Amino acid sequence: MKQTTELLLDSLRNLLIRGTASTQEEIKEGLERQGFKVNQSKISRLLRKLGAIKIVEGRGETVYRLPKEPGPPSAYTAVGHLVIDVAHNENLVVIRTSPGSASMIARVLDYQLQAIESLGSIAGDDTIIVIPQSIKNIQHTFKTIKNLLLG
Repeated sequence: MKQTTELLLDSLRNLLIRGTASTQEEIKEGLERQGFKVNQSKISRLLRKLGAIKIVEGRGETVYRLPKEPGPPSAYTAVGHLVIDVAHNENLVVIRTSPGSASMIARVLDYQLQAIESLGSIAGDDTIIVIPQSIKNIQHTFKTIKNLLLG
């Protein structure tokens, strides 16, 4: 199943790169021509997962496109192998990562601000500082981050 979903996402990504799909119906037809059985709600979820946006091109035509900057890895993507340690004190959560991984992991966290009850994060090369919304809930923020990253 996972392999089929990845193939479907790749096919949708390719359709969007070509830039010819202006409606979800056109996307559905394009994917069905490639042998996928999809409905409108599935297409909507896949577009959201890819971070697709609707833009108006120079000729005034509306089309679905991928954003210039890709979205972060999903919170369910395995990033735990990049995390070395997650610790906290009374004020902040500090995450130590493999060199070069901190900004990617911080981006995953920044897309989950409400869930982890965070104001934001600051990332270096291999360290992330997460600022909680309230120091009163630091334990919740710490546990949620740990679960999100390490499962």
